[in-house]
Amino acid sequence: MVNNEKLSGAFAALMDEYKKALNDLIEVIKPINSAILVKTIVPKSANPDCISIQTILTHVTSSIFSYAVYIENSIGLETERPLKIQYNHVDLYISRLNEAISYAENVFIQNPYIPLEELDSSKKINAKWGQQYDVEQMMEHAIVHILRHRRQIENALIQFNN
Repeated sequence: MVNNEKLSGAFAALMDEYKKALNDLIEVIKPINSAILVKTIVPKSANPDCISIQTILTHVTSSIFSYAVYIENSIGLETERPLKIQYNHVDLYISRLNEAISYAENVFIQNPYIPLEELDSSKKINAKWGQQYDVEQMMEHAIVHILRHRRQIENALIQFNN
């Protein structure tokens, strides 16, 4: 478990699991070289975010920032999402992933009274893909999002080794 002294309760639990999911992803991608990073996953996905490990990592990194920005905007801040940045080396992704998770954690550190649960649908976060979430649901989605893409990368690596 991650020791999170800056947050407590549900915020700390959510961030601990988020960081754990991210650290597991980082362990999977650490040994990936630049040739494997850009190799097309077969069959080629129609989703431009899932064509290669590179596009998956670009998407995951961008999403970590985006979930935090959704939460910031839900409490009245007018934050813009950082641009998607594509890299040719895993070390740069690892650095950016760590930067993104720190940004997400800082949202809760700077705003410790964000309500996690919201039953009123008019106060929920409207995601661009059509779902509505309260903050806790958005964070749970963010955690599972990393887990799903970590699994996808693991499967691509198995494919590449066959």
